[in-house]
This record gives sequence, C-alpha cells and structure tokens, in this order.
Amino acid sequence: MRFVCIEVLCRRRYHAAHIETPPGADDEDLRDDPGAEDEEREDSTAPVSAGGDPLKSPQPFHENAPMHAPEVGWVKKFLGMFHVTGVFWYRFHRWGVSTVPSRGGVFTIIMIFTSLFFVFLFNIRRAIADNLEAVLGPTGFFGRQRRIWKTMHTFAWCLSERYERLSTDRKFNFSVENMDAWNEVAQSGRGFLMLSAHVGNYEVGAMLPSSEERRRVHLVREREMDPKAQEFVERLLDGLPDADLYRWHFEGDQPLHALPLLHALQEGDIVAAHGDRPRTGARTIDTEIFGRPFPIPAGPITLARTARVPILPAYVLREGRRHYRLVFQTPIRVPRTRDRDADLEEAAQLVAANVEWAIREKPHQWFCFRSVWPK
Repeated sequence: MRFVCIEVLCRRRYHAAHIETPPGADDEDLRDDPGAEDEEREDSTAPVSAGGDPLKSPQPFHENAPMHAPEVGWVKKFLGMFHVTGVFWYRFHRWGVSTVPSRGGVFTIIMIFTSLFFVFLFNIRRAIADNLEAVLGPTGFFGRQRRIWKTMHTFAWCLSERYERLSTDRKFNFSVENMDAWNEVAQSGRGFLMLSAHVGNYEVGAMLPSSEERRRVHLVREREMDPKAQEFVERLLDGLPDADLYRWHFEGDQPLHALPLLHALQEGDIVAAHGDRPRTGARTIDTEIFGRPFPIPAGPITLARTARVPILPAYVLREGRRHYRLVFQTPIRVPRTRDRDADLEEAAQLVAANVEWAIREKPHQWFCFRSVWPK
C-alpha cells in the first residue's frame, strides 16, 4: 500500500482563548474513573502551562524557559540581536536560504554558520560534547571537536531546510517507518497525542502519512528566547497558506490552558508536542536515559491520561539533502488506576525509552544545547 506524506506544520496561529471550555471536562466518564475527582480538579479545571504546572499569573517567557535551553548571560546583553538567539540570524538565514541557489548556495551558508558558531559558542560547544559523552562514550580532545562540529553542521542543515520548507517550493522527500503504529491510533477516528523530541528536524514538522485522511492538528511549539525572534517566527507562520487543519499553539501564550487541548483531543483532533524538554518550574517525572537521570515534562502525559487517548511517539530524522525519515513507535496507552502517580510514571518510562532510541539512532541530531548532566 502506498502512502502520501503530508506535512503537519500548523498553517495558522491559533490561541487557546478561541476555544470554549469543553463540556466533556465534567462528563461522567471522568467522574466514574477511580481518583478522577482529584484529577479533574488538578488537571482539567486549573489553568495549566504547556509544561503541566498550574499558572497563577503570567510570567515573562525568559523566566519560564526550557531547562535545556542554551545558557545566556553577559554575552547576550553585549551582542543583542547578533547573539545566536537574536533575531538577526533568523532574518539573515531565512533571506539567504530563500535567495541563493539550492545547489552550492545553501552549502555556503551552512559552512558560514557552522564555522562561526563552532568558533564562538563556547558554552554550547561544551554542552554538546558533554551530552554526547553519555551517548557515545568518552573521547579525547579531537574526538570532542569532531562531535561538536558534526552536531553543529547537522543543525545548520536542519535549520536551513526548515526555512526552505517554509519559504520556498523546493521538493522534499519523506519516507515512513512503522505505518502499523500510525494505523493503530489513526484509523479509530479518535484524537491522540503525537509526541516527539528535539531530535532531527522537528521544526520541519511531524509528517503525517495519509492517503485519504485529513485531520486537524494542534502543534505546541516553544517560544523563541528573543522576543523579536518570536515576532519574526509568528509573522513567518502567519504568511503561510491557510490550511485551517493545522494550528499553532505557543508555550506561554495567555491563556494557554489544558482545557482547549483536552477539548481538541475529545473532538478527534491530533495534538503534537515535544516530550523531552521541561520548562523551568514545571512539574516533571523522573526517568533515565543512558543510565542517567532525565526528568521529562508531566504535562503531555497527564493530558493524554485525562483525555483517555494514546500517545504516538514520532521522530523526523534527517537522512540527506531534503530527505527525512518519519519513524512511528509503538503507541503508549497511559494506565488509569487509582494510583495516578504510578500511571504517569509508567508511561513516562516508555516515553523516555523512545527518546533514548531516537538519540541513539541519530546522536548528532540531538539538538540539546545546555548540559543535561553538568559535571
């Protein structure tokens, strides 16, 4: 059977305030579940951030940044828009990729970006090398430099191809693995949570294999660290053709509560999110990858349990020039027993195992630019 890959990039920004409180939040199937009274109070009615913690008041995005986000300090203040997180590089990169010839020109941009970042981004270089030591084992000085270069070089390709996908009509090639996993959750017509990680070209989007189905997708995306860069990204997404099926949610939007996403899942929509990068102050679940502690956000797993929907792990891995491999893993069904914490922990261990698999599969496509295990 042949399948056509379609991109689930959300073609329109979408704010949670536009969705009314779902009537299903108080329905009998929640009340009949053992311990659902507590869960309904904690997980459904209280405003919840994308990381899963109750929101008492809006917080500046930089105070609630992901724990794995790059470190910034005096260098950021000194360089301003020219810092790696600044809007200059977003504008320059997108302009270059959409202007220069596909052959040769993009390669030149890749080499410029990789060389500059390799020389000047000391904290990120150290973080890459330290993190990959857990994956690939210890190595000497030159081995560390090779790992850093290869990761930065791959990241530059992924970032460039993201802009190619968003700003040009250049052709991409996608292949799909484990369609049985997709069919298991998609053919029921019910909603499900598609969970990925910061491995591969997650910015290109989750690629839904579909020949006949057209499903609405709500994609939860991290905000950029620089407010002007965030504005740039929002304008870029707003300029995409309106497909109506695909909607953006930015973490930290107010109000961005759990109820709208719960409502979407109950309506049979797909919610796509990352499951590997908790936000500072958010609730986490302790897991391990590579034999080391790795807390993951509780929010997505809690949402899946409350909505009674499966989690479909999905990873978009770069295989070559504008060529990506979408891999689905075995769906995860969060238990619903009287021991809510044990239910979440059981599912979290499976999520962590999938994240570890993806990193092992493509270690230099693990784009985590802060040391996960500081020495």
